[in-house]
Amino acid sequence: MEHLISTEPLTIDQIEVIISSDSTLILSEEATHKIQHCRNYLDHKIKATDEPIYGINTGFGSLYKEHISKNELEKLQENIIKSHACGAGNPIPSYIVKLILLLKVQSLSYGHSGVQVSTVQRLIDMYNNNILPIIYEYGSLGASGDLAPLAHLCLPLLGEGEVNLNGSIVSGKELLHKMNWKPIHLMAKEGLALLNGTQFMAAFGVWNLIEAKKLLKLSNLIGSLSIDAFDGRIEPFNPKVHAIRPQPGQATVAAEVFANLEGSELIKQHKEHVQDPYSFRCIPQVHGATHDAMKYVANVFTQEINGVTDNPNVFPDDDLIISAGNFHGQPLALALDFMAIAMAELGNISERRTYQLISGGRDLPNYLVANPGINSGLMIPQYTAASIVSQNKNLCHPASVDSIVSSNGQEDHVSMGANAATKAHKIINNLYEILAIELMTASQALELRRPLKSSPKIENFVSNFRKVVPFIEEDRILHNDMVNSTQFLKSYF
Repeated sequence: MEHLISTEPLTIDQIEVIISSDSTLILSEEATHKIQHCRNYLDHKIKATDEPIYGINTGFGSLYKEHISKNELEKLQENIIKSHACGAGNPIPSYIVKLILLLKVQSLSYGHSGVQVSTVQRLIDMYNNNILPIIYEYGSLGASGDLAPLAHLCLPLLGEGEVNLNGSIVSGKELLHKMNWKPIHLMAKEGLALLNGTQFMAAFGVWNLIEAKKLLKLSNLIGSLSIDAFDGRIEPFNPKVHAIRPQPGQATVAAEVFANLEGSELIKQHKEHVQDPYSFRCIPQVHGATHDAMKYVANVFTQEINGVTDNPNVFPDDDLIISAGNFHGQPLALALDFMAIAMAELGNISERRTYQLISGGRDLPNYLVANPGINSGLMIPQYTAASIVSQNKNLCHPASVDSIVSSNGQEDHVSMGANAATKAHKIINNLYEILAIELMTASQALELRRPLKSSPKIENFVSNFRKVVPFIEEDRILHNDMVNSTQFLKSYF
């Protein structure tokens, strides 16, 4: 498949299709014209004036007062990429790097950045050939854009840095040789255009949103399984309950759980208890709140990926070059912190359902195993879930409320959105582990309810799960089951 880079708005769903289908990128005639038109204007402007224009003929950050002579403008752009490549920590996942490339190309294509068409095309060539620069987790303050990560992204344009090429790490110099490419000769403003931007934060946010959509459906499905395994009641999911409290996510989740349990023998049987614990009864209210939070987050990121976030912004038709603050990541930082909290809550309530299922209530044996005592059954997976939930709570401390002055006071308020992005990413990955433990636990409990059956949908779900994690007759190494359960969930949708 091919995806045309143009001014047509991108959606999160479209990006998911582009990534999952391994589409190649093509620059549209419209985008090519806009990029070239802006570059032509900028070249003319530089020749026609000696007035200071930030980042074009001045230094960067607090060095904005330093004038750069015309014969050094291009060297200035190369220097900024080299000097700003100061990432630390572990390399970020390749799937995030590929998203950064896509989003950087999209932002540059609007024709307000002053880059060369050849520069954008090289980024596209890297994307299409799965050439993924090594980018590190730490270094961005999320304010002058994601400076350090984007510097590492762009080092290979100069024949510097390192890339992952078909599973092998090669130098930027070796890459150029293998691809028979020449280094990109950066022109005035280009280095700054490449480094300023929110694509590190945005790529993490987009990936998190794609996974969050899957995790919400999994949480509702596994929660439905747990309700039946716990011999829970269906009344809390009656649409009449949710019609009188008009929270849209709540009603959506209740309807989904109600549908998941349709046709269940267990849900229809007589109940001795008149109500269930909150972790079962309040699934619509808790999962629904996360559903609504993700709609807000998705709106913020959809707007971001369809915008220009470098600096200064060039308006060729108005003869304007404006140094402003579109690179500031505050909208993303706040949304990412909200995402972290909302997704962590899905894990929080999931662990509580796991705890209830192993606690010997509702005619289920302690730890869901025969001969408890000699067998510990599912005692310790709940410990693991509790440990991960606790870490998620720690990761929910908001990054966006922090700011550390940098650049000699010029950058005196920063968003810390990059830290918010990586924290949310860890929570998303942790949530798979927590839900995997609930799935193991609820599936075990369901077998102990036989011969009664759950709904056809849930029985089919559990039947597929049993192909990778069999029923626990006696103690075995459960780590292996947890790994298989997690992988099952990650590939389910």
